[in-house]
Amino acid sequence: MLTKAKDPLNSAAPAPSIAANGPRLEVVTFKLGEEEYGIDIQKVQELRGYDAVTRIANAPEYIKGVVNLRGIIVPIIDMRIKFELGDPTYDQFTVVIVLNIGGRVVGMVVDSVSDVITLTAEQIKPAPEMGSVLDTDYLIGLGTLDERMLILVDIDRLMSSDEMGLVEAAATA
Repeated sequence: MLTKAKDPLNSAAPAPSIAANGPRLEVVTFKLGEEEYGIDIQKVQELRGYDAVTRIANAPEYIKGVVNLRGIIVPIIDMRIKFELGDPTYDQFTVVIVLNIGGRVVGMVVDSVSDVITLTAEQIKPAPEMGSVLDTDYLIGLGTLDERMLILVDIDRLMSSDEMGLVEAAATA
């Protein structure tokens, strides 16, 4: 299901925005509606089909519920609802990306998973400043690969945000 795309560039100097991660960023790409997103592959534990979840009373709408994954209770977040991208539909392409963030396992529902690609520093552009119109705190930037544009999500920051409350914020030294 996942294929690795060939890197069109052989060498590149790291951009300041990803210098901490090295000159390349390997991402799992997924779709929400018509847009394509990418998250750091190192945060992905596994991919699963969407199954029924156990609803939790008084949880925010974007938290679909929880599942028991080999003895671990995993909260499931529907990213289409979280990002306010319309009503979700669940079909044979719907995927749960199981993430391991800060030692906590969290499931993220997406419309479909595309592939795994490696982006060089030159292929990652900073997220545009949108003022108060759009919260770009959770974005690493925009990845470009041929005609494709990927919205690169800082999944650590998103899942550890106060509003999500799912993962403890990493302590900074």
